[in-house]
Order: sequence, then structure tokens, then C-alpha cells
Amino acid sequence: MDRHHRFSQKMYRSTIGQVGAVYYPTLAAVGVPANQVTVVILSRGKCGLSKAITRYLLAMAVADLLVVITNVILNRVNDLYFPTCFLDYTPFCSLKFVLIYAALDCSVWLTVAFTFDRLVAICCQKWKWKYCTERTAAAVIGTVYVLFSVKNIRWYFTYQPLYVIDNVPWFCDVKLFYDSVAWVMFDWVDTILTPCVPFFLILCLNALTVRHILMASKVRRDLRAQSNGENHLDPEIQNRRKSIILLFTVSGSFILLWTTHVAVFLYWRITQTFSYQSLDDPFYIALETGYMLQVLSSCTNTYIYAVTQTKFREQLKNMMKQPLVLLAQVVS
Repeated sequence: MDRHHRFSQKMYRSTIGQVGAVYYPTLAAVGVPANQVTVVILSRGKCGLSKAITRYLLAMAVADLLVVITNVILNRVNDLYFPTCFLDYTPFCSLKFVLIYAALDCSVWLTVAFTFDRLVAICCQKWKWKYCTERTAAAVIGTVYVLFSVKNIRWYFTYQPLYVIDNVPWFCDVKLFYDSVAWVMFDWVDTILTPCVPFFLILCLNALTVRHILMASKVRRDLRAQSNGENHLDPEIQNRRKSIILLFTVSGSFILLWTTHVAVFLYWRITQTFSYQSLDDPFYIALETGYMLQVLSSCTNTYIYAVTQTKFREQLKNMMKQPLVLLAQVVS
């Protein structure tokens, strides 16, 4: 799928375009403060989570915030409300795409890293104390940010000016080498890396985790029934409950919101559907819907934490009360 999708003004004459005209500004207005609040709360380390989990969730929140800023505000909202501005100056335009794809890759692969960390913690007790540590989490997060930042630098050199007006280059047009065999292969690998491989990795990792939980729960219930003659609640399972719920809600949300985008990508590649007939073409509508759900996945984690994590919810309430407390102190 062409990752260099750009809004045209004609898009907003269509139904899906009119939806986007409201959807993206609303998403930006909600997503930026939501992720900022998440960063602040997790940074305090008072959510009752291990330091390793907190590191991953914090890194994911930062990446999600960058996705909202770059992909939603600088790209979608900018094209909608500021069709010609300094961001369309070719060097800035090229840099914008580097930031968009780097932030997106980091957000996706950090979700994979978090899912794998929880798989090790739940299924591999021998490796848990070596891998599921704050130090390892920091190393993995740093590697993901550096690796995908470097990987996406090449997008800066992919574009050339679409127009040159008074010796000033404007907009981004893909260079001719984009149609070469080597570049097509590279683009295939790049697109498979995000989102296809992460999508199916998360599915597989969660399947393995569920299988282990079911098997371990059955064995522990049988053992406790034999030793106690009763089937009491297992404290070990109860201790893991919050971590398990957090894992499945975060990764489940990712899978749900990325399914349309992955399905459209596979359809696009398999059927070789490289264009659409009109802005009301079902393929175009599915394409735009996939993008909308994809960026929505960068705004949902705050609400997932608030619903599933009691201490996060308490911290959120305290943060919301602080301005009122300060105002009361000033008034009094």
C-alpha cells in the first residue's frame, strides 16, 4: 500500500472525506492530552506496576503521542485546514514523512516488545528474572527507537519537489527510482515489517500466552483440589490477573484497530488494485477507514489503563483534582 498517501482537496467532497474533516481534529484534541496525561502519570511510578512494565507503557505512550502529532496534526489536519504552508516546503515535507513513519514503527514494535515481555513473564519462569527487568526493558526500548529512526531516514531522500516556484521547492513527489525492482522489493519488506509482521506476531504471542494460562490454571486447580479437597481461588492466578488483563486489552485493541488496515493491504497486494475509480469507491472508503482506525489505536491506551488499572485511575483522579485544589487555594 502506498505509504505516501496524501489528502487532496477533492477528498473532502466525498462522504468519507467529510467524516475525516471532523474525525482528525477531534482525534488530535483528544489524543494529545490523553497521551500527555499518561506520560505524566506513568513517570511518577505510582501505578502499582513493575518497573519493566512501566517502562514499556511509558515508551508506548511517548510513541503514540508522536504518532498523533506527526500523522494526525502535521499530516492530516494540516492538509485539511492549511493546504499550503511552510510544512509543504520540500525539505520540511520530506522530514515530516520520516517522523511519521518512524513514530508509527516505534509505536507498533513497542507493542510487540511489551507483548513478548508479558509472554516471558507468564510462560517462561526460568527467563523471567533475567529478561523481565527494568534494564532489559530500557535496552529493548532504546533499540526500537534507534533502529526504526535510522530505518526511516531513507524517506527523506525518496522525494523531490513537485513544483519549484521562484527557486523554492514545494511539496513532495516520489522520485523515479521508486518504480525500480530493487525499490519495490525494499518497499515490500518495509510494509511487511509494519504492520503485517507485528500484527501476526501479537496474534501468535497472545495465543501462546492464552494456551499457557489455560494449561497452568487447570494443573494448579487439580493440585489444589487434591491437597485441599476444595477448589479455592488461586492466589498466584489472582496476582497475575491485572497484568494479564492489561496485556490482552492493549494487544487486543491493537489487533482490532489494525485489522482493517492489514486486510486492505493484503487485498491491495494480492489483487494488484493500485488505484480506485472515484472517492466513493469501496476500496478507497476501506483504505481511509483503515487509516482512521490505525491512528485511533494511538489514542486508546490511556482509557484502557483507566478502566483496567485501579491505581492509574486513582492517579488520574488526583491529577484532575489538582487544578481545582489550586484554584480553591488562590480564591481563599
